Amino acid sequence: MFQLNGKVALITGGSRGIGRAIALKFAQNGIHVVVNYVRHRRDAESTASEIENCGVKCFVVKANVANDEDVKSMFALIQEEFGILHFMVSNAASGVLKPALELSSRHWNWAMDINARALLSLAREGVTLMQQGGRIMAVSSLGAVRAIENYTAVGASKAALESLVRHLAVELGPMGINVNTISAGAVDTEALKKFPNRQEILDTAISKTPLGRLTTPEDVADVALFLCSNLASMIQGQTIVVDGGYSIHG
Repeated sequence: MFQLNGKVALITGGSRGIGRAIALKFAQNGIHVVVNYVRHRRDAESTASEIENCGVKCFVVKANVANDEDVKSMFALIQEEFGILHFMVSNAASGVLKPALELSSRHWNWAMDINARALLSLAREGVTLMQQGGRIMAVSSLGAVRAIENYTAVGASKAALESLVRHLAVELGPMGINVNTISAGAVDTEALKKFPNRQEILDTAISKTPLGRLTTPEDVADVALFLCSNLASMIQGQTIVVDGGYSIHG
């Protein structure tokens, strides 16, 4: 069920936070990992070193997933290095934190391109390396379905991402490719530090989470690993929420 040794995975935004946790979890289970990054090279190299300590290969690629030419070049390098791809995690994300009426078209397009449209580009290129089937996962957040202060552009882009996953699941299913979303609750990563009310978000999340603690990057990584396994072979087009019950608490 977890016969993953020798498989190859791409994690976008894999140098820090949730992406890094997924990359390490995969490596610990025998999966060779392609770590994509765009700005944080030192973090990517540090993550790569930890991955290789697990006894698997790590291939680091700098690419902006919102740029189609970068995406094509990245997959050409993966083709050259491994010749195949089994798992792909669309995790790279960005966006401007502003009230809705302060957003410009540039802010909106930036969030949509990186958080939603990038998955389409990744899937289009990735399926060429998934001739034997595969698993595609997108990392979303509760802001896709809940109103969060200053999260308008990012939340809307995450909602678009989840919709795209469902459409890809229908089109790619006949090719033996499973496509699903992992939606994380409040996770204390570098991204959350950009919120001016970060501590309030964390305190509220803890108080309203039935399991009594914050979601960790490792919790999200566990679900990503499960979706790679044969245990998840009939999970398709779904959004799996990893939040300790926070979202059902009102």
